[in-house]
Amino acid sequence: MDLLIPYAAPYFAYVFFSSVLHDKLPEEIIYTIKLVIVPGLLIWAWKWYIPLTGPKNKWISCLWGIVFGIIGLVVWCGSYTPFTNPEDGAPWSDLGFILRLLTAGFVVPVFEELFMRGFVFRVALQWDLLRRQKTPKAFSAALDKASIFDVAPGQWTVYAIVISTIIFAAGHIVAEWPAAIAYGVLMALLWIFRKDLISCIVAHGVTNIGLALYVYYFGHWELW
Repeated sequence: MDLLIPYAAPYFAYVFFSSVLHDKLPEEIIYTIKLVIVPGLLIWAWKWYIPLTGPKNKWISCLWGIVFGIIGLVVWCGSYTPFTNPEDGAPWSDLGFILRLLTAGFVVPVFEELFMRGFVFRVALQWDLLRRQKTPKAFSAALDKASIFDVAPGQWTVYAIVISTIIFAAGHIVAEWPAAIAYGVLMALLWIFRKDLISCIVAHGVTNIGLALYVYYFGHWELW
């Protein structure tokens, strides 16, 4: 439970600024605030985070991250496009686009993968294992007694994939749920395959940057 705040704070700070300040301040100011506050929270909480690298070569993991990021971009666009209306999208200002690109490409992947695949996935896994062992109050035991640092790189259960994916999808608008579910499963598979978070962070960043560039150059602002 002590680790919940360090892992969740950047995520919920980002959500807070998106929801509370939306329509109250220009997007340029909102994203400037995000670019200052959220990385600051990440720096503050870094000592509590699990290692980003695992037993496999980190540079190879980065390459696999790029591959999965491109796949993820195709999956996201293919799963989300049917639920969008091209008339709903409006171009951002150049400054707003750059600020959002920086946030989506280099900040969001770090805190979202740390929280979803680094914390939620591991707690769900430990709850599942304790549940199978018929441990009383398995969820409380997973939060208060087990340590996410005890999870082996790449360790997984079906429940861990499902729960982390559902929570990941819940952080998106309803129209994005099919895409978010597919993407959550893809990132879980990458974690299992590469046994590290660096590959997931790189993949997430590549997908977000790729989506931003696709939206900007082809005018599909409804996807962003």
